[in-house]
Amino acid sequence: MDKESYKKLTSKIIPKENKVKNGIVAFLVGGLIGFLGQVIVFVLEENFNVKHNDAISIMITILIFVASLLTAMGVFDNLVSKAKAGLIVPITGFAHAMTSSMLDYKKEGFVTGIGANAFKLTGSVILYGVVAAYVFGTIRYLFFGG
Repeated sequence: MDKESYKKLTSKIIPKENKVKNGIVAFLVGGLIGFLGQVIVFVLEENFNVKHNDAISIMITILIFVASLLTAMGVFDNLVSKAKAGLIVPITGFAHAMTSSMLDYKKEGFVTGIGANAFKLTGSVILYGVVAAYVFGTIRYLFFGG
């Protein structure tokens, strides 16, 4: 079977993706996560007298913990199938990627399983994040005087 015949055959079976609907859902869910994060920051500042920068750090930690917990419980994948990029793009997606790769290799032990595979899916995000920070930091330094 040649490539054209294969494409025709698979195009009949593969469901069509509603990109507009997925975009709207991702926008709303991502916005809801941002709103939830802001509520957490507000509650920490107003009710627990936490400084703003510390409240942001605690909020990020809470979101990472909740996403990791939901991944470990097997709930996060079901949520992602409905919310799409709205859950994957924020920090919750990063936490999900790390937790799921660690869970896949937990039978191999703490060092060779969990430790060696913790950044399997997220290593590229960290690498290119550091590279981008270096590039944009250099541009800022050179053109805007540090």
